[in-house]
Amino acid sequence: MSKLNLDRLFILEMANNHMGSVEHGLHVIREFAKVCKGFPFRFAFKMQYRQLDTFIHPDYRDRMDIKYVKRFSETSLSRDDTRSLVAEIKAQGFLSICTPFDPESVDIIIEDGFDVLKIASCSFTDWPLLERIGKCDLPVIGSTAGIQTDDIDNVVSFMSHRKIKFTLMHCVAEYPTPNENLQLNQIDFLMERYPDIPIGYSTHEEPFESDIIAIAIAKGCKVFEKHVGVPTEQYDINGYSATPQQVFAWLTAAQKAFTICGVSNRRIEPTQKERDSLISLRRGIYAKNDLVAGKRIEDANVFMAIPTKPGHITANNWSKYNYYYATQSIKKGEPILESNSRSKQIRTQIEDIVNRVGELLKAGNIIIPQDSQLEISHHYGLENFEKTGISMITVVNREYCKKLIVVLPGQSHPEQYHKQKEETFHVLHGTLDVTLDGVSKKCYPGDVVTVEKGVRHAFGCENGVVLEEISSNHSQDDSFYSDPEISKNTNRKTFVSFWLN
Repeated sequence: MSKLNLDRLFILEMANNHMGSVEHGLHVIREFAKVCKGFPFRFAFKMQYRQLDTFIHPDYRDRMDIKYVKRFSETSLSRDDTRSLVAEIKAQGFLSICTPFDPESVDIIIEDGFDVLKIASCSFTDWPLLERIGKCDLPVIGSTAGIQTDDIDNVVSFMSHRKIKFTLMHCVAEYPTPNENLQLNQIDFLMERYPDIPIGYSTHEEPFESDIIAIAIAKGCKVFEKHVGVPTEQYDINGYSATPQQVFAWLTAAQKAFTICGVSNRRIEPTQKERDSLISLRRGIYAKNDLVAGKRIEDANVFMAIPTKPGHITANNWSKYNYYYATQSIKKGEPILESNSRSKQIRTQIEDIVNRVGELLKAGNIIIPQDSQLEISHHYGLENFEKTGISMITVVNREYCKKLIVVLPGQSHPEQYHKQKEETFHVLHGTLDVTLDGVSKKCYPGDVVTVEKGVRHAFGCENGVVLEEISSNHSQDDSFYSDPEISKNTNRKTFVSFWLN
């Protein structure tokens, strides 16, 4: 029973509104069963048990001038009567809930087969009662009116250690509660402090108030409680109990609120109407010049404008992590469509490179300035990066320049030379294989290699290496590759600005 699903549970609290008459109690249950039909919620009917022989001090049992002594004494039911009410609650399809006000009542609740046990706010820190409740295999709901945070913490811990399915209810113990004292923001407090515990709302507001439940639902409550009663010629009801008509209005407002709030805990899929509306306002991608089938479509080849066409590639799809290729010839001014192009997503590959670069830097205990940009060089295309390529961080580039170069395991940097700058490699972590004008050597952490102007150099590694490059000012047009095909690749670099944790 402790696994009972209490989601969207509406509890109708009869308390002593049976007025000590089993016939009236049965009438109340049946009337509210009619009200609840047709609503897509779970419903429970709640009773209260007290053992008056021990609950009231012997010297005060006849004191009808004391409010609650009079109320409880005049509405007392026999065991046969309470069993009849419990049987009717279940026969009408309600879950059965009961609030014990003393440990002895817990045993009777178990005997009578209730589904859920409720702790009233006044009993929230009644530890002898809690100790008895803690031995039950029933879900427990606790109201928190007037309870201090430390006490809630202690009771939550108590229930958690006993693996009891526990729900907390925001509640205010004013009967009825004026709107200015409802303090619904306490729901947020409880949810933030106890994220693993369902939070509900036990309401004592004016019975005619049907809209307040919408706020509790919008805040995320899933369990709700309201005092209910049925006025007759013989019996009236108190100022905080709702009639069947008022409960119908309350449930109608709740149903509307759940509909308006919609799906939670996951991102919803947009409707087709929403998709169409958004796409009509997006900028479509158009060819700036004639495009050849099989070639990558680059920023310089396109412009963005409305209107969009069916199947149009839009500015929302266009990013440095999405490559687009023409699958057929596209004339100047024509739209780039799903039907005349194909896309290749590289975000996952870039993320993997970033993670591996970070791991190698961490292994070398190398600290990087937080605003450093990562430059990923893929000389023969990203698809060949694992074989040919490096990752580089420019720390400073003034009249002098410092870079950190990360070569992942198995990578190599193709042969090149510089006309303007001289550079020095300082190996920080791992083993570097470097070739200078055809002469190869291995360099280890601490080794320094100077590459003079005009010297052709290439390097790589077997197991990953990090080196520091120190040079005079670096310009983009001062790298000359031995393989002219590399210089023809205008998209051989990907820059990632925000990559450090």
